[in-house]
Amino acid sequence: MSRTNFDALLEAGCHFGHLKKKWNPAMAPYIFMERNGIHIIDLHKTVAKVDEAAAALKQIVKSGKKVLFVATKKQAKQIVADKATEVGMPYITERWAGGMLTNFPTIRKAVKKMAQIDKNISDGTFDNLSKREKLQISRQRNKLEKNLGSIADLSRLPSALFVIDVMKEHIAIKEAKRLGIPVFGIVDTNSNPNAVDFVIPANDDATKSIEVILDAVNGAIREGLEERKAEKTESESAEAAEPKKERRTRSAKKSKPEAATEE
Repeated sequence: MSRTNFDALLEAGCHFGHLKKKWNPAMAPYIFMERNGIHIIDLHKTVAKVDEAAAALKQIVKSGKKVLFVATKKQAKQIVADKATEVGMPYITERWAGGMLTNFPTIRKAVKKMAQIDKNISDGTFDNLSKREKLQISRQRNKLEKNLGSIADLSRLPSALFVIDVMKEHIAIKEAKRLGIPVFGIVDTNSNPNAVDFVIPANDDATKSIEVILDAVNGAIREGLEERKAEKTESESAEAAEPKKERRTRSAKKSKPEAATEE
């Protein structure tokens, strides 16, 4: 069963590409036709590509790894923040800080600095500072929150990147490529699909288009998280039962009369 369908994608306007003069020829396999100078995306291929991406994402989260969502364009910011939060995944919706992935230890230091400020506020240290110092620290804290808030819990590099606009997020994609991190992306007709590992051909400008695709992806991520949880519970139950089983086996062996040895 598919994660989405032709009609749902059509209704959300996923099929609307860019003007023909703005197209990237590498997107030719995903273009159905041209209408009034605008390229129309083949939604049958979009359905197949959503399923392919969803299956891979499900396996990534099932193995306990994180997917980092990236969308810094205005019309995608809020929807990505909401959808990523729904499944407990990190996201970047403000400016991509260069080195976010390739210089991850520095990013972790900034996150630790933010945590230290929070600790100082909660333990009363902050109260002993002057008004000016408080203002400076508050500004610093707000800046860190804006840029790093959603990845504060990311203790190691993500295992995948999901980007909304591959042209706008080219720096993030480049960093992921250098580190061998697979990239999933909604790719419009003006973009290069060869820049990402899992291409989802669709309109990357319309909020409804982004939403319907993220809903399909989130469904797969939820399944992966649930299956991981179920496997973990099963494994813990098996471990708890194991000592009892061993004890029963040992007592059974003791109760059996020893076989007579041949002279």
